[in-house]
Amino acid sequence: MNTLQPGEWINNYADALYGYTLARVTDSGLAQDIVQDSFLSAWKAKDGFKGEASEKSWLFSILKHKIIDHYRKKARNILVPLEEAGNDDHFDGKGHWASGREPGDWDMENSSALDRKEFYTIFNGCKSKLQELQQAAFVMKYMEGLEAAEICKVLGITPSNYWVLIHRAKLQLRACLEKNWINPSNPSR
Repeated sequence: MNTLQPGEWINNYADALYGYTLARVTDSGLAQDIVQDSFLSAWKAKDGFKGEASEKSWLFSILKHKIIDHYRKKARNILVPLEEAGNDDHFDGKGHWASGREPGDWDMENSSALDRKEFYTIFNGCKSKLQELQQAAFVMKYMEGLEAAEICKVLGITPSNYWVLIHRAKLQLRACLEKNWINPSNPSR
């Protein structure tokens, strides 16, 4: 049976929770606020902790819900008309890259820790340039692992709008990463 040690939460988990959040919201002040809100919610709910999960898992679960709540609230204030994606041939009918349209090999397996850090810095910069709903949908799908139906419910959008958002997010991220990370004029990459 796991127990809680609220007096140690900040020392033990604040940095990990902050890093996790920052990768999903790309604004350090907002990430700090979400982590603080998560700690406050955990403190209020501590009497309901059953000890079935580890303290760390329990705190991360609360944090993930806070991140989703953030995007849910944000989605209510964003009214962006989304037209259909049209005849774009970048993806097949299942949302995968079409044959011959895939991004080039970025060789991340053979990169150093420094290269990976630089990549994620650039990736987060590219992600922050997405429209708010695109970023919300992308984060929930690819970083939080939520299903499309749940994302549509959280964001209050139709499945058609969801797929357009994901489609455009992938195209914009690809273009931004290829411009800023896979620079053809830089032979070292």
